[in-house]
Amino acid sequence: MSDHCEAPVVPVQAHEPPYYVAVFTTVGTKEQSGYSETNARMENLVKDVPGYLGMDHAQTPGGLAITVSYFRDADALTEWRTNAEHRAAQERGRGEWYQSYTLHVAKVERSHGLTHVEDPQGPTAG
Repeated sequence: MSDHCEAPVVPVQAHEPPYYVAVFTTVGTKEQSGYSETNARMENLVKDVPGYLGMDHAQTPGGLAITVSYFRDADALTEWRTNAEHRAAQERGRGEWYQSYTLHVAKVERSHGLTHVEDPQGPTAG
């Protein structure tokens, strides 16, 4: 059992449009040596890009993984796409870690969301 509390799982908040999303969908290979470390490094590195808004990630039990990255403008997305360390990770991914992948980039024209605030004490009996 873990001694630390995990942060609540919430999606990236809705932002005022327009902004951009990059949707990266992958199926990994069996050989994932070094992937976790590189992925963690990329998640930290992208945070330094001016205009980076956040990232959502999900994975199915069957191995399909989807990462959605949010950027304020096309310049921020271009800065991330052309980052030398990110490009090196992309090459390694194509050569070692991905059986298949797709990348979709889109301009968001509408965005809204909802977050229920839960009582940290839990539900109350009534």
